[in-house]
Amino acid sequence: MMMNSIFLMSTPQGEAGGLMGLIPWVGVFVVFYFFMIRPQMKRNKQLKEFRANLKKGDKVVTVGGISGKIKDVSETSVVIESEGTTLRIEKSALSATGVAELATKK
Repeated sequence: MMMNSIFLMSTPQGEAGGLMGLIPWVGVFVVFYFFMIRPQMKRNKQLKEFRANLKKGDKVVTVGGISGKIKDVSETSVVIESEGTTLRIEKSALSATGVAELATKK
């Protein structure tokens, strides 16, 4: 008798019910993609282009906050000069966001 009551309380879900349950999940994925995944992919692409186009004389800022001017560029690193000190920095440690701030100061 208890089993009959449980079956009567449950809502019938045919093919349309299963599809209707999937639509909110698809919507969540679409929103997640356009607000989180896509912008991050765009930022990564811009950062990769920034690092590939570095040349001697460019002003750069590291993720650690060191700013300076590029003296030499190799495949994976750059040599920067900052206040008379020369440093070899990996390209992966350079920040593209700090460059715009550095350019507006001078």
